[in-house]
Amino acid sequence: MSIKDRDNMQELESINLSGSIIQFDKDDTTNKVQMKKQLGLLEGVAIILGIILGSGIFISPKEVIEEVGSVGLSLIIWVLCGLLSMIGALCYTELGTSIPRSGGDYAYIYEAFGDLPAFLYLWAANIIFVPTTNAIMALTVAKYVLEPFFHNCIVPADAEKLIAAVVICFLTFINCYGVKETTKMQNFFMFAKIAAVALIIISGLIWLFMGNYSSFQEPFKNTNSDPGKVAIGFYLGIFSYSGWNYLNFMTEELRNPYVNLPRAIYISLPLVTLIYVLTNVAYLAVLSPYAMSQSNAIAVTFGDKILGVMAWILPVMVSVSAFGGLSVHIMTSSRMCFVGARNGHFPSMLSHINVNKYTPTPALVFMCILSLLMLSTNKLDVLITYCTIVESFFIMLSVAGVLWLRHKRPNMTRPIKVPLWIPIVFVIICAFLVIVPCYERPFEVGMGLVITLTGVPAYLLGVCWKKKPIGFQKFNMKLTHTIQKLFMSAREEHDD
Repeated sequence: MSIKDRDNMQELESINLSGSIIQFDKDDTTNKVQMKKQLGLLEGVAIILGIILGSGIFISPKEVIEEVGSVGLSLIIWVLCGLLSMIGALCYTELGTSIPRSGGDYAYIYEAFGDLPAFLYLWAANIIFVPTTNAIMALTVAKYVLEPFFHNCIVPADAEKLIAAVVICFLTFINCYGVKETTKMQNFFMFAKIAAVALIIISGLIWLFMGNYSSFQEPFKNTNSDPGKVAIGFYLGIFSYSGWNYLNFMTEELRNPYVNLPRAIYISLPLVTLIYVLTNVAYLAVLSPYAMSQSNAIAVTFGDKILGVMAWILPVMVSVSAFGGLSVHIMTSSRMCFVGARNGHFPSMLSHINVNKYTPTPALVFMCILSLLMLSTNKLDVLITYCTIVESFFIMLSVAGVLWLRHKRPNMTRPIKVPLWIPIVFVIICAFLVIVPCYERPFEVGMGLVITLTGVPAYLLGVCWKKKPIGFQKFNMKLTHTIQKLFMSAREEHDD
């Protein structure tokens, strides 16, 4: 069977029933259909800052202080979450430079532990924490856009969801349009979101130095020392730091990854930790713990109290910040889906690249659809706990891969080799954070486990079962043709 497209295709390979994919051969042999190395150090820093400084810092401070009860313990948690992220990031510099492939945790788990664990990560990521995080970020954008129009009133849930859906679709389109255009936009958003938190920090510290430090007079009053509550507080804090490992998802598109990947991480993580701690100090200088717990949008409540007629500027800047963070998350997470499909763990059509823009358009649209489905719930705290518990387990597994590969492949090339105690400490801490919430939030943990384990039959049917019915193979072939025509996409070409 052959197909011709006069405008964009010169040659098409036939597609067979086993799942082979149409191949586009372009006239310009120097312009192959493959991911391009278009990202430098600035873009790498922008990606990490862009995804970390998203919606979390405008949601989680309220949730953390509700769980742990005191100002002092909440600030300690924010510092420790930053340190934990930095320890994890050190491990990921070894993983990212010794396994220089896109896909992040998926690629590392696949290399260290094989097919099934990697597939379960891919399954859990696409079913739980990637679309969930997209939905949370989009709802945050919507909440802060609508809050000034519904001052002291409840924002209509349907309006939030509608705006969130529009935001997800728009950013998916931008990411499909081109990597260069998207990264230019994200560079701008990086500085915009730093300006947003800088405004909160500066105005909050000025308020503090004017003598408004009542929240800090008894910092550990009302502390809840229950281990489960503290662990949940850590989870909520870690959610705000989530994304520190996402540049590893795009290693193949990073210029000189052996230099730029670790540098981007070393620049970004200390800066984010400092920003987050100071932002929480600013919040608590202006708002009491009770006022924070009663607020529907902390930055709006903060601005109303301290900025007067200029209070409108904070919701705008927070919306811009969350908007930029969502754009980065959509870009990076789609690469994980793309690499999984390229390895045969997802339908091969999701491993196609647009022949003109060199973007993984089918994977981007697929993640867009899953993210829209996640908008059906308003339980943000449940969603955060849900995705962070599962993601923390797989991050622990990825870092455990450092230890396993040291044993299994001692002669493996490692441009960066961290001291052995660093991955050991990280794995122990993550194990604690995974196990302790089992009795504090058993439903969320149980549901995360059940959804992850549903990947086992999906793996057996989708990956292991090679001789699928002819009718299914014909349907898959037609669907693959349709996706290729719809998105002008083709299988990635590799250099010989």
